[in-house]
Amino acid sequence: MYQKGAKGWLKHFDFMLLDLIVLQLSFLVAFQIRHGMVNPYANRDYLALAIITELADIVAMIFLNTYEGVIRRGYFKEFISSFKNGFVIVALLLLYVFVLKDTSIYSRTTILLMWAIYVYATFAVRSLWKKHLAKYAEHGKGKKLLVMTTRHVADEVVAGLKEKNYSGFDIVGVMVIDANLIGQEIQGVPVVADYNSAVDYVRTAWVDEIYVDVRGAYGYANTLIDAFIEGGITVHMCISSIVRTHGDKQLIQKINGETVVTTMMNYATPKQMLLKRTADIIGGLVGSIFTLILTIFIGPIIYIKSPGPIFFKQERVGLNGKIFKMYKFRSMYMDAEERKKELMAQNTMSDSKMFKMDFDPRVIGNKILPDGTKKKGIGQYIRDFSIDEFPQFFNVLKGDLSLVGTRPPLISEVEQYDMHHKSRLATKPGITGMWQVSGRSDITDFEEVVRLDTEYIENWSFGLDVRIVLKTIKVVLGREGSK
Repeated sequence: MYQKGAKGWLKHFDFMLLDLIVLQLSFLVAFQIRHGMVNPYANRDYLALAIITELADIVAMIFLNTYEGVIRRGYFKEFISSFKNGFVIVALLLLYVFVLKDTSIYSRTTILLMWAIYVYATFAVRSLWKKHLAKYAEHGKGKKLLVMTTRHVADEVVAGLKEKNYSGFDIVGVMVIDANLIGQEIQGVPVVADYNSAVDYVRTAWVDEIYVDVRGAYGYANTLIDAFIEGGITVHMCISSIVRTHGDKQLIQKINGETVVTTMMNYATPKQMLLKRTADIIGGLVGSIFTLILTIFIGPIIYIKSPGPIFFKQERVGLNGKIFKMYKFRSMYMDAEERKKELMAQNTMSDSKMFKMDFDPRVIGNKILPDGTKKKGIGQYIRDFSIDEFPQFFNVLKGDLSLVGTRPPLISEVEQYDMHHKSRLATKPGITGMWQVSGRSDITDFEEVVRLDTEYIENWSFGLDVRIVLKTIKVVLGREGSK
């Protein structure tokens, strides 16, 4: 019976156990460097801290998904992973020490010293363990794997399996089912059978599992695959050899009991979405407080310069076409939307799917003097420093917007979209995003806006959101690309 590979923590339980051991040794060494050759576990408080340290490590593993891709990581990424894991552990320990306990009991020096020792020690242990696993696989101590493929992709398939042999298989032979290449070698692996001799070979040879990649010839291989499974052999079928997959991101899942290949631009795990939403709520609360403070000062100025509502509400299109009302401080005169049609000829964007002007006379206080001089009004300053965007933090709290995302388009803009433009609606729009920090009004090509938004969706990570937020602060304070 085939033993299904472990997932999540169990998949790399060996790394998890090693990390926990290294962390405890780091705790012990740090304590003895700080306090001398004394047993820390004899002290009830430090015994509790030692236990909390291990629990903090488990929390860090879950929060950071520490072991995702651990086998494939290079030295630099491994060191960064060790550093981040240690940082979260220390942060949790300091929280425990300062919030839940008397701070005079514990030595902060011991905790920080433990962090330094742990980072380097766990980096070294993980690297050595990966070398051991690679050596184990290299010497053929893994499961014996037989490859079934076709002539035109044989080199590519075998080379790929050898290069990325993360499961530690011992590749013992190749079966080429559309040519008789028996006796030859492919990437150093002997060809042991063709279509006619495949079943006999598998029947008499010691093989644990078979990997099938016969792109375009799956129907031709059906009989063989059925025979292998009937004989109790585990068969792995490469998806691309069964159906043509699209896009870079695929998931295998079940819908109504049927196994399907789900393809999308990108996907996020529930943990990632929880992290993003938590950041949105925290950022939304802080931003909303600032908005209320700004309203006290900005509100009267807006009303005096242009009597009417302080806030501007406009219908925008959000995630998957959902319509919502987006809030802004009003920076334009009350008849701005009516005057937009007569100003379309001055649109600086390359087409009508977005509207931008170098100097918009609809903005409160903006004037063009008789000599042609352009005089900025209060509305323009509100826009230049993105003060008008602050009420959007209310949208973030409501869940209409995220702190970072794509630009939320108008309904009239979406009505003109071509199919590929709709990719911008595949994620929740944000107050800021790739477009806003890559030139803002300096970008006049709508296709460039779409490209940047698509790039954001395809490469999304929480770290990317953090970088965009930091860059947004720099762009806004420097008034880069604002018009």
